[in-house]
Amino acid sequence: MNRRLRISALAALLAVLCTATACSAGVSAMVTGAEEPGLRVIAPSVAGGGYDLTARSLARGWAAEGVVVDDVLVLPGSGGVVGLNRLALEQGNDRLLLVMGLGLVGALSTTPSDHEIADVTPIARLVTEPEVVLVPAASPLRTLDDLTNAWRQDPAALQFAGGSAEGGPDGLFRTQLARTVGVDPRASEYRVFDGGGELLPALLTGEVDVATTGVSEYLDQIASGTVRALAVSSSERVDGIDAPTLREQGVDLDFDNWRGILAPPGLPPERVDRLIADVTALVGSPLWQEILAQNGWRDALLTGDDFASFLREQADLVRSTIDPPTDG
Repeated sequence: MNRRLRISALAALLAVLCTATACSAGVSAMVTGAEEPGLRVIAPSVAGGGYDLTARSLARGWAAEGVVVDDVLVLPGSGGVVGLNRLALEQGNDRLLLVMGLGLVGALSTTPSDHEIADVTPIARLVTEPEVVLVPAASPLRTLDDLTNAWRQDPAALQFAGGSAEGGPDGLFRTQLARTVGVDPRASEYRVFDGGGELLPALLTGEVDVATTGVSEYLDQIASGTVRALAVSSSERVDGIDAPTLREQGVDLDFDNWRGILAPPGLPPERVDRLIADVTALVGSPLWQEILAQNGWRDALLTGDDFASFLREQADLVRSTIDPPTDG
């Protein structure tokens, strides 16, 4: 068979194997020898925020397992709602993922959105992360007792801030902390910044008095002494942070943020299973354990239907915290 006939035969074979619009990645790889396309991961926060850090950690960990992430797409807006809406439009795109967490669940309770989490495909919860109560290094608030006493005495005099909306982890933690120590959370202002990357300058300059935020975004600043940690929200102390838990200081509260992964709608079951298998292999790797320790995270793997049920429970938690039931 001459060269022209061989090319014609190959073209005919491709016409049979491919759809009218595009060949599958598997067929392309078989014919051309090209590798399977890598994943793209949306981080729906500003660069340097918790979602961005999680997405890049995911890419780093997966690279060691042979799973290629071609790009981390930073797509901030409305606490993650912009990223969710982008994901929901990518029907059947099995190469796109969205990093998300309690912040997105909370944002959906307060922000109009064209889509809900139920419109996309839950893959896995990856990690939990405690919150930390931070003040600038020069703040007169030296301890959690100092903060709670000042808060009770004149709630309006303290300005709080976080990297998520009232319904996100930073806002929810502040609300629960206020109620636990006997303060009406509505009596003090809570300013919302789009992730820790925007919150940090406001805290360092004293524009805000207190920040409630995730520990991973501030480990360097805590270590250098530019900010002071008054307490961590976990049940146990966090390695690398010289701050007691809330319970150690007489405050009866534990609180954890969490982060996970969603995929677009319309994926075949076998692709969902493959993604879950890739996540499961990742969290069992030594490198991932190092990443957890570096960021103050804890392993919290939950996949598939169990993750979907957890997401519904978290939506209920957000609603009950923002709008608690009243007696009578």
